Amino acid sequence: MWEARAHPECFPDLLSWVCESAVPKYEHDPAHISSEVFSSADYRIVVISKWRTIPPPLGAPPRHLVSREPHFWDFSPVDR
Repeated sequence: MWEARAHPECFPDLLSWVCESAVPKYEHDPAHISSEVFSSADYRIVVISKWRTIPPPLGAPPRHLVSREPHFWDFSPVDR
């Protein structure tokens, strides 16, 4: 899971970067299964991806678009 918070005026540009640049690079990786992009009213964008292996970093967005460094976490499925 990758999460970034945009400056309010830069939200459309950050969303475009995620959807048109960052996530498409993931989709060409043979270990990639799927990715979903979510947004919130407080200018956050979240990418949740599923992988067959440990995922590569999504990449750093252009600094002027974000209000802080993106955060990311790796999770593993739990059998229940």
